[in-house]
Amino acid sequence: MLDHEEDSASESDSDFDASELTDKELQEAFKQGNLKPGLNLVLDEKRKLPNDVNGLKQSLKDLKKDLPWVERLDMTTAPVPDPAVQNGAEAQGADVDAEDDFKREMCFYRQAQAAVLLALPRLNKLKIYTKRPEDYFAEMAKTDQHMQKVRKKLQAKQISMEKSEKAKQLRALRKYGKKVQVEVLQKRQKEKSHMMNQVKKYQKGLSDKLDFLEGDKSQQKSGGVNPKAKKGANAKRRYKDQKFGFGGKKKGSKMNTKESFNDVSGFRARVAHGKGPHRPGKKGGKNANKRPGKRVRQKIKNKGR
Repeated sequence: MLDHEEDSASESDSDFDASELTDKELQEAFKQGNLKPGLNLVLDEKRKLPNDVNGLKQSLKDLKKDLPWVERLDMTTAPVPDPAVQNGAEAQGADVDAEDDFKREMCFYRQAQAAVLLALPRLNKLKIYTKRPEDYFAEMAKTDQHMQKVRKKLQAKQISMEKSEKAKQLRALRKYGKKVQVEVLQKRQKEKSHMMNQVKKYQKGLSDKLDFLEGDKSQQKSGGVNPKAKKGANAKRRYKDQKFGFGGKKKGSKMNTKESFNDVSGFRARVAHGKGPHRPGKKGGKNANKRPGKRVRQKIKNKGR
């Protein structure tokens, strides 16, 4: 009976898994003594060295193959001496500061130069061409179909950019044209308003000049000043002044004066009293050309019927 209970207890302990329990269950198992040490195992193995020289040499020996230099093209050389440094200490790379990016890269550059200076003669000696011939065509990494697609895409992008640029230019031209059109319309409206004002002044008698009908030609010839204004009135104005007069007193201009009363040189008695020369078919006298009255005309009309 006891053996059976011990076997069941050992089976329950073997089935116990701490990773599947919660914190509360773990605490209960710790009180009961079911948790045993051994979760963190201490290993007594020797630590491997990070710089295994013997292992590296063995790996290099395994990788190394006995191939000619043409197949390997490896060069081990010191950098080219720096012309700015007198001694050759820096040429060996002894004084190069590894933390200085510029000096480090220059050291690599001079070392590559030295490798080229040593490798080119060897390649020429082995009759290996180092320059690409003029008729050399390298195989493209992309197919012709792919490059055609790229070319078409670039062309479409360029065309769209040209169209966009043309559209911008057209919009700018439209804006400029609209601006010029507005300025022209404003100028015409201003000229029209000015001409209407001059016409009103002329109609009211405030001005006797008609130069505004000729436009801006007279002003452009004399730099904004009408040359006719300096000479005086135009021919039309002078003719009207000669025919009708040019201002002055109008009221009482026909009134008789002492000089006109005494001057009888232009008096004609026949003209004054209507006694002109006798003409056939006409009655002389004052009322020779007087029209008959309405009743007389009616009687003459009735007689003719």
